[in-house]
Amino acid sequence: MADDRVAGGATPPPPPPPPPLEASAFTHTPYYCEENVHFLCKELIRSGISDPAGTDLYAVFISNEEKKVPLWYQKASHSGDGFVLWDYHVICIQSRRKNGEVLDLVWDLDSSLPFPCSFIQYFSDAIRPLSFGNSTYRRLFRVIHAPVFLRSFASDRSHMKDHAGNWIQLPPKYESIVAEDGTTNNLNEYITMSMDDVKDLESMADDVYSSKHGVVINETILPEFFSRLPG
Repeated sequence: MADDRVAGGATPPPPPPPPPLEASAFTHTPYYCEENVHFLCKELIRSGISDPAGTDLYAVFISNEEKKVPLWYQKASHSGDGFVLWDYHVICIQSRRKNGEVLDLVWDLDSSLPFPCSFIQYFSDAIRPLSFGNSTYRRLFRVIHAPVFLRSFASDRSHMKDHAGNWIQLPPKYESIVAEDGTTNNLNEYITMSMDDVKDLESMADDVYSSKHGVVINETILPEFFSRLPG
């Protein structure tokens, strides 16, 4: 009969980690990226992929003054390179470090890139920095610490209705997200941003943990900003 005991009373090795989750395992409603990321953060915490408090996660709203945001490798695209011009988009960035090396991940449920994708690859392929210089298509990034985002964000989905009250895109089947303080809609506070909102790196690294609306970052300094965050 086989003996399942470990020789010498040694501690048995831990079980192998669970296989990586597929994008299809997460709550996703097309065109409701802000709500998708809200539930994505919760699931990364619940499943143990993030730390228990979600302190390594950041919700990132991508927009600009003109609400014209070019991104590539988007599933909603009808072109070969995945190009879409969004009014805004939302992703989750996970800050990871190993032996001092920056290994940040991007979780984008609407992207055809690997899921999750390394920050370096996503920044290069989906964002394509410096493509637009100081044009109206220059992207800005509002970065909110996930614990703050999960407490503060709310949407009544009114932005997805036309003037007659009809749905432009069908809403999720679950109830709309309400903030802890009872606020029912503040989406516009997150997607509205301009270059005047961009501050210096030092102050942004502190404000991202305390401000309800996070910090607004120019695309040219986004990698440096995340490299300064703890993993």
